[in-house]
This record gives sequence, structure tokens and C-alpha cells, in this order.
Amino acid sequence: MEAGYSKFDRVCQIIEENNYDKSKLIPILQAVQNEYRYLPEEILAFIASSLRISPARVYGVATFFAHFTLKQKGKHIIKVCDGTACHVKKSTNLINTIKNKLALKDGEFTTKDMLFTLETVSCLGACGLAPVMVVDEDVFGQVTPDKVIQIIDSILKQEAAQ
Repeated sequence: MEAGYSKFDRVCQIIEENNYDKSKLIPILQAVQNEYRYLPEEILAFIASSLRISPARVYGVATFFAHFTLKQKGKHIIKVCDGTACHVKKSTNLINTIKNKLALKDGEFTTKDMLFTLETVSCLGACGLAPVMVVDEDVFGQVTPDKVIQIIDSILKQEAAQ
């Protein structure tokens, strides 16, 4: 970290770019989440103070919209659909395979090394490809447990090469 750099510096820039306008709370939160990949509690309090609104209002907006997250996520987000079509095609097996491969215990969704986060979603809008999984921005259809292992191994190999 650079000398004199604070984790609030980028947040200050974002708030300034939005002219300290409390009506732009959602775009501010979106920009902050894009920067940090989640909304840290201390940054929410800082935003509230900077915009002169209550922390409860900021927290309320951050928790109301499903797009926002208050928990730190891994570098790679794995979303597995468990909607009706995918569930019927055994998406639960995919979820269990991923949990085992990434050594995620019950209640854990992010690996300790912050490389992966597993999310189960209700629909990815690709029912004809069931079961479906999205890794970052890449969509994988008709996924099998073996294919899940190949995808994760491929990402691990790319990460090791960096």
C-alpha cells in the first residue's frame, strides 16, 4: 500500500464524482462495490457521514437490493442455478461437488484464500442448458460434476501461472 494512501481515498473520489448528492446513493454504492467487490461496514458508515444521511438509510439500501453484498467475495464467483429446471437435472450434485473441491464447510461460501465464492441462485435464464453454472462472466451449460472439476482446475492452473 502506498504511503499516505487510505482505503477511503477511492470512496472520497466516488462521492466527489457524484457531487455529495444523497439522491445518488445507489450509484455511489454500485461504484464502491465495483471497487472493493463488496460493501465494508466501515465504508458504509463513512458514506453516510459524507452524504449527511443516517447509517441506517445507507445500510437499508445496501441490504434491500440483492445486487449489493456486505460480505467479502472471492476473486472468482461461481453461481450455480438451483431453479426448477436445473434442480431436476441434479444441480445439487454440482453444488456438493464444488463444496468438496473447494473444501467449503457448511455455512462457508468463500474459500479461505479468497479465490472462490460459491453462490446458489434461483435462475440464470438458461433453462434449456440445465444444469447451468456461471463462473465470473462465463456460462457453462449441461454441467456435470466432472466438468465442474475441470473448470475449477483450469482456473487454479491459470492462477498458479500468474
